[in-house]
Amino acid sequence: MKKLYKITPYVMLGLMVAGCTDLDTEPLSSTITSDQKEEVVESDPSRLEASVAAVAANFTQYAKIYTEDDNVHSDIGYPTIMLATESRGTDMVADITGYNWYSNSADYSDCLNTSTATIEFWGTLYNQIFTANNVIGTVDNETEDPTLQYYLAQALAVRAFDYFTLIQLYQFNYKGHESAMGMPLITEQNATEVAANGCARSTVQETYDFILADLNKAIELLTATTKERDDKRYVSLDVAYGIRARVYLAMHNYAEALKDAEAALAKTTATPYSRADVSKPSFINIEDNSWMWGILITEQDRVSTTGICNFPSHMGSLNYGYASVGGWRRISPKLYSEIPASDVRKGWFLNGEGVSANLPAAAQTYITGKKAPAYTQVKYGVLNDQWGTDNNATDIILMRVEEMYLIKAEAQAMSGNVSGGVSTLNSFVTAYRDPSYQCTATTPEAVQEAVWQQRRLEFWGEGMAYFDIMRLNKGVNRLGCGFPTTAVFNITAGDPVQIYSIPNKEVQYNPLLENNPLVSAPTPIPDVE
Repeated sequence: MKKLYKITPYVMLGLMVAGCTDLDTEPLSSTITSDQKEEVVESDPSRLEASVAAVAANFTQYAKIYTEDDNVHSDIGYPTIMLATESRGTDMVADITGYNWYSNSADYSDCLNTSTATIEFWGTLYNQIFTANNVIGTVDNETEDPTLQYYLAQALAVRAFDYFTLIQLYQFNYKGHESAMGMPLITEQNATEVAANGCARSTVQETYDFILADLNKAIELLTATTKERDDKRYVSLDVAYGIRARVYLAMHNYAEALKDAEAALAKTTATPYSRADVSKPSFINIEDNSWMWGILITEQDRVSTTGICNFPSHMGSLNYGYASVGGWRRISPKLYSEIPASDVRKGWFLNGEGVSANLPAAAQTYITGKKAPAYTQVKYGVLNDQWGTDNNATDIILMRVEEMYLIKAEAQAMSGNVSGGVSTLNSFVTAYRDPSYQCTATTPEAVQEAVWQQRRLEFWGEGMAYFDIMRLNKGVNRLGCGFPTTAVFNITAGDPVQIYSIPNKEVQYNPLLENNPLVSAPTPIPDVE
């Protein structure tokens, strides 16, 4: 039986039961009120530590929306959103096969309100919101305790991140859609009412206002607290600025996006990967200097012990998993041809002959022996350079510092400083990726296009490509991109198929919830440019 996370009375009751911890019953040995919880954590902030860790842990857990008996191997938390949305774009190609758990995203059949993808998205993000709400509702909003300030900031920042992800999946971009339907805003304050009566969708404007309010408070708290994060699973001040920079970029509020990107760069200790760093398979270690925020995976995590129900299995070419037995993830040959030979990122993929200059000899021998097709990605490494390993306990990127430089360049240009944007872009790319690069754009829009091209290369496979398509009002033109014949489309910007339908059972159980227009998957077209 499927476990669907609904914001309806029936499921909210179950979530309230499932969400209880010892904080709900101790030290009074009976259920306690929110005010009593605040008193408990004020006297002993450590009692909230497990709940805060649970917020981070919710980023990736196997079989939390379905059951393990359902054998839905894409039910792996936030990474499934990364893989599905990447599969919807133009730059990541894979065969439509049983080994590709994201075939329905590649052929857009995930647009249906009964699709596995939308059920996983909705459930994963609202489950994490529920966990964050438990923390937020337990801490005095005006606490001066450094530990509690830090804990509250974690929950607020992650809740904002989740609602920001949801609004990008279930509605078009902010600009021009301010009055359109946004997300049902479930908070620590209205959960009981929602359980009893359901919840309507707020507007896009209201949703973004809510997101910004959470981030503003999180930044205030992280500025005030003296507590440092234990590791990069958690949100630090630079990460909070980085999330808010993303939000402002999506809103086309470029002046504020610029301020936050610069603030993130000023506060962070992260430094971009060097050319040497990424001249070999990489991007798997949260401790890398480039990473600002990530998902920490251990060998004991259930996503790891499954062997094949994890991000590396679905994405990886150099380890054992679904990708390496037929679900190979490849760059579009069209995009590959646009990468200059002087750019180190060309080696993140096999060439037309199945070779990459970035691969150690043993790795090249391995992938050649596996008969990987041309343009297969070799960006992602494996643990201890054990090519072909079935140990997929590698970390997953949520934010790298490189993004802040590219946001800065775009935001400079789009807020009127074209030469500044060009200078920032040239400095970044020549220093870290391609010494021969030269952007000569002279208009804000041309700089934005140049930055978008760099984002397509830099963050290939990291779950950002589709959100860029949406915020930039792009269509999805796959002609000449190497897709299977059943997944060749030329979808125009603003087509209703670009946003997801809310899961059918959510709408059935929530009388106040209105769905997006129901659509069908597009019809493939001949691959003729």
